[in-house]
Amino acid sequence: MPLITQSNYKRPKWLFNGHLETIYPALFRKIELLNGQRERIKTADGDFLDLDWYKQNSSHLVIISHGLEGNSSRPYMLGMAKIFFKNGFDVLTWNYRGCGEELNKQAIFYHSGATYDLDEVVKHSMPHYDQISLIGFSLGGNLTLKYLGEQKDNNPKIKNGVAVSVPLHLSSSSKKISEGENILYSKRFLKSLREKVMKKAETHPEEIPVHFLKNIKTLSDFDDYFTGPLHGFSDAEEYYEVNSSIHFLDQIDVPTLVLNAKNDPFLSERCFPEKLGKSIPKVYFEFPKYGGHVGFSSGNNSIPYYSEQRAFEFIGMDI
Repeated sequence: MPLITQSNYKRPKWLFNGHLETIYPALFRKIELLNGQRERIKTADGDFLDLDWYKQNSSHLVIISHGLEGNSSRPYMLGMAKIFFKNGFDVLTWNYRGCGEELNKQAIFYHSGATYDLDEVVKHSMPHYDQISLIGFSLGGNLTLKYLGEQKDNNPKIKNGVAVSVPLHLSSSSKKISEGENILYSKRFLKSLREKVMKKAETHPEEIPVHFLKNIKTLSDFDDYFTGPLHGFSDAEEYYEVNSSIHFLDQIDVPTLVLNAKNDPFLSERCFPEKLGKSIPKVYFEFPKYGGHVGFSSGNNSIPYYSEQRAFEFIGMDI
């Protein structure tokens, strides 16, 4: 049962490949949602995280985590927040270190396995809720799954989770996004990451070796010179291996949905572990033929996208 062999998603005919499905929502979708109530919390190491709350006195909170170089106000974040808020849930979207309006204080940024910050957010929220659900997109999906695996038997308030367009295997997915057909995406990410490193080096010159920027050609290069060493890993490959959520799936003990499109231009073949899906009792894999990366457009931006509807159905159902 955990391997969902048939998906009901049907893409609009005019979004006829994975790239269009990926790009269209990012460029043209606008979400109308009341402004979140911003809260800044301090982390254990003296840094901060900015949270956006959408509250209506619910006892059930949904926490949503964004993707690489995203933030709490991206259309995919607000679209997911909207469907849950309209249906009676409280919602919390949050910004990783360095992804909000202000650069974070410590030399470190965020990364695919930085579950210590997600844990700060969850623990900060816990006293006010009876139930908590976690949703993550892309990098945030990896973060969410890893966290759920680490939390086995530790947090009874966490009821379920959803991960959308998640690179379950980081190393092969990093190589995939740097292939020729994906060069525009990788260049966009690298431009943003380079700018962030330069700004960070102004306050942490000894810890941020900006001279290595000349060697950066791919996202794997960036992780080799910056993400890995800055966060305590010897290189990119160790960082990928330690933090890939595929290694934590069999430890997850709450119902969890992984929604990955087969035509996602960012995901490698190892992000569709169908055999594994048949042996893990709590993790449900749904691999639609179409959807792109963080896409799953409904074709009408005024109604929920498929990923939002599926997340709502999954979290709302009694499994």
